[in-house]
Amino acid sequence: MNLRRDVFQAIADPTRRAILLLVASQSMTAGAIAANFDTARPTISKHLQILTECELLQQEPNGREIYYHFNPKKMKEVSDFLEPFRELWEERFNKLETIMKKYKNKK
Repeated sequence: MNLRRDVFQAIADPTRRAILLLVASQSMTAGAIAANFDTARPTISKHLQILTECELLQQEPNGREIYYHFNPKKMKEVSDFLEPFRELWEERFNKLETIMKKYKNKK
């Protein structure tokens, strides 16, 4: 059974989020990525496979090595989903700040 994964499933795992942070600053090979974790290399390979399937990472062969590149365009999907919540939270925090200032001024 082939399950369709999406970016939200991919970033739900803390190891995959850590991999994204690593690769966001520079392209890396699987070995270089795995060197940053205390888990078996096949485990990291599975995480890389999931991130690649979800298009959060892109592969680029270079000789015998495969370099993984961060795909910021795909992260926009996450950002677009979160934006209405961000606006809602900002509005609520602004209201709370106004109430707190009024309360402070009454004292």
